[in-house]
This record gives sequence, C-alpha cells and structure tokens, in this order.
Amino acid sequence: MHIVSVIHLLGLLLLCIAATMLLPVPFSLYYADGSTFALLVSAGATALCGAIAYNRTNYDKEVRAKEGFAVVTFGWIAVSIFGSLPFILSGTIPSFTDAFFETMSGFTTTGATILTEIETLPQGILFWRSLTHWLGGMGIIVLSLAILPFLGVGGMQLFKAEVPGPIADKLTPRVAETAKLLWGVYLLFTIIETILLMFGGMTFFDALCHTFGTLATGGYSTRNASVGAYQSAYIDWVIIFFMLLAGSNFALHYRALRGDFRIYLRDREFRIYLVIIAAAISLITLNTVPLYGNFPKAFRDTVFQVLSISTTTGYGTADYELWSFSSQYILLLLMLIGGSAGSTAGGVKVMRLHLVIKFIFTEISHLVHPRAVFPVRQGGSVVSRDVVGNVVGFFVLFLLIFAAGILFMSFLGLDMATAFGAVAATLGNIGPGLGLVGPTDNYAAIPGIGKWMLSFFMLLGRLEVFTVVVLFSPVYWRK
Repeated sequence: MHIVSVIHLLGLLLLCIAATMLLPVPFSLYYADGSTFALLVSAGATALCGAIAYNRTNYDKEVRAKEGFAVVTFGWIAVSIFGSLPFILSGTIPSFTDAFFETMSGFTTTGATILTEIETLPQGILFWRSLTHWLGGMGIIVLSLAILPFLGVGGMQLFKAEVPGPIADKLTPRVAETAKLLWGVYLLFTIIETILLMFGGMTFFDALCHTFGTLATGGYSTRNASVGAYQSAYIDWVIIFFMLLAGSNFALHYRALRGDFRIYLRDREFRIYLVIIAAAISLITLNTVPLYGNFPKAFRDTVFQVLSISTTTGYGTADYELWSFSSQYILLLLMLIGGSAGSTAGGVKVMRLHLVIKFIFTEISHLVHPRAVFPVRQGGSVVSRDVVGNVVGFFVLFLLIFAAGILFMSFLGLDMATAFGAVAATLGNIGPGLGLVGPTDNYAAIPGIGKWMLSFFMLLGRLEVFTVVVLFSPVYWRK
C-alpha cells in the first residue's frame, strides 16, 4: 500500500471538512449563541492539520483497491475525530468519547445520540450536528470526487469502497461526473424539502436541519421530541415522502428527473422495497388502531415509523415501544433489512436480501437437479458468481458481527433488549433501538467502552462491513 498517497488524500479530505465547519458560523452569529469561536478554532485546527498532511506528501494518481479501502476507512475516522472539536471546544460535549460518538453517529447517518437536552444547545452547534448527517449521507468521499475532479483517475476505487450496495452504479463513464450528478440530485431534494417544511411552519433553521436528517436518513432533530414535537400532519407527510425517496436508489431519481419516470416500475429492487413497506404498514396499522382508537392518527404514525425505521432515518412521532410485540418485531426486521442499494439508508439492503433468497432457491434446485445450471438473475440479468459470493459473505459476516456485538454489550451489564437494540441500531445505522436506547431514550447511559464499540459498529454499517474488515486481514498488508 502506498501510505504517502493515503496521507495526502486524507489531508485533502480534512481541508474539505474544515471548509464545511464554517457553514454553521452565520447561524451562530445570527443567534448570538456563543459558539462562533469554537467553530472557527475547530475549522482552523482541522485546516492546519489537513494542510500539513497534504503539503508534506505526494499523490500517486494510481489509486488501487488497497489505497481505496484505507482512504475511505481512515477518512471517516479522521473526520469524526476533527468533527468532534466544535462539540468539545464549545463545552457542549466535554468528553472526547461522547463527542466522538456523537460525531461518528452524525457522519455515518446513524442518529444515535448521547444528548438529553437538545433544545438548549447553541444553534451553531446544532447546525454542525445536522450538517454531519448531510455530508455523510451522500458520502464524504463522493463529495470530494465531485468537487475535486483530478481524483477521478483513481476515483473508482474510492467510489466502490464507499457507495452502499453490492454494485456501485456509475451513471457516466467518469466517476467524478457520476459524483456530481448524485450530489446534484441530493442538493435539489434538499432545497425542495426545506421550502416545503417552511410552508408547514418551521423556521428556515429547523427546516434545513430536519431536511439534512431526512435526506441523509440520519434523524438528528433540533427538538427533544424529534418530529413529534411539531404535532403537524403536513410536516409528517412531507418528511414521509422524502424519507421514501432517500431510502431509494438515487440513480433512479436522476433518471426520473431526466424524464424516465417508468424507471421506478422497471426496477425490481424498488418494487420489492415498496412491497415490504406496504406489508409492514398494513400489519402494524391493524395492531395500532385499537391502541389509538383513531384510524387517521394511527395510520399516520404507523406510516411515519415504518418509513423512519426501514430507511434507517430514526425520526420519531410515536413511542413504538408502547406498541404490541408483533409490531416491534416487524420494526426490528425492517431495521436489519434497511433501504435500497445506492440510497443513503443503512441496513443490509433490499437488493442483498433478494439475491440471498434467490441464491437459496437456486441451491435447492441444484439439489433436485444436480446437472442443471441455475444462474441467479436480478432484473432479467445474470448476476455474476463473484457478486453472489460477495453478498452471501456479507450476510454471514454481518450476522457474526451482530452476534458478537450483542455478546460484548451484554458483558457490560446491559439487559438483552438494550444490547440487541443498540447493536442493531448502530450496525444498521438506524439510531433509536430498544430498551434503554429506545425512541424516547438515548445512549448517554452506555459505558464508555460500549460507546467506542458502538462507534465502530456505526463505521462498519456505513461502509458495508468489508471495507473496514479488510484492513484487519493479513493478506491486505502483504506486498
């Protein structure tokens, strides 16, 4: 591995993050919240370290897979370390462990928080907290590829290592152009949702922060009671619609904006995604109507929570722990499944689930007809054995890490529901879990070592497990 190139690119990435730290400053000045100095010092320190790393090293434009894995993994760790500075320097989160947890949760769009009194925080810090979602949603590396075209020579390795899903969907032959198009769609949706939320009575600040959390499927809110604090059917339905879009493949949105609206109906993964959501809504609504005694409210809360959990956004309008066990179980399954490949959602992804199920049926067919050939198909095309092997391997590794994580958290003295929910919520980049980390609680009570482990799970989930795990393989470090 060419370590000098990795350091060079990490320095460039820190320079980009330093620039984004200046974006909350106008809000801090407008509200006179006292966080301006902390934001400016954080941006300066990040820029200084980035400039040193960038200027003292050289860039080898032949970025191989090894460098790609390293830049993406260490890049997310680096931005989470430096992204913690505004929280620490402002005194909002004095503990580095807690600040790192909050920042990693933001950049990985997990939305798990240790904060209890969110509404008392300075607006500049709240904006930075939500901005980490928006930057991490479409991807920090993808953002760099979009604004720094010269990275396009070796950019595919970075793109493949970061973009969620078994197959990186290139819209154009050039990776930098693909990154620009994806970020263009992302920005367009951001503008539209912000305007619509302002029509619903939100301030520009609140609308922008909640838009960041929606499109990044992160879930950081500026209110203690999350979206439920607004008690607005209009706001709920606007966020529901954009959560649905955020949980879908952004390549579909790009093609739809170019006039091909039927692309949604032709895409098998999107159709399966809608069927899963519709089935979950139907089953849970049947359970919640007797509890509410009001069908419109029960239906709206059910749709909101199903979309929030299935897209791994984590916003809340209801305490689903008060719902029946069967409803909670359905939500737990949605946590693990997640959204579509190429979306900002977490989870194992609908495409992977579909491929694994088809693989199982082909293996059953092989047992009955050993000499026959039964290829795995997706959308009418034959899926290569390499992709199928990658997907099956991902599932096995995901479940092993999931099981080990529950065991580790249980050793910290957590009850089974909390241990299970915390690991599911962080590995799936969801945010709220079950038990002590449920929708009306937070992660403040988790022991320090538990927060570091859960931060690692957030990184694993956001970078699709293999991108991080490969760094622990002896094969990776051999020449």
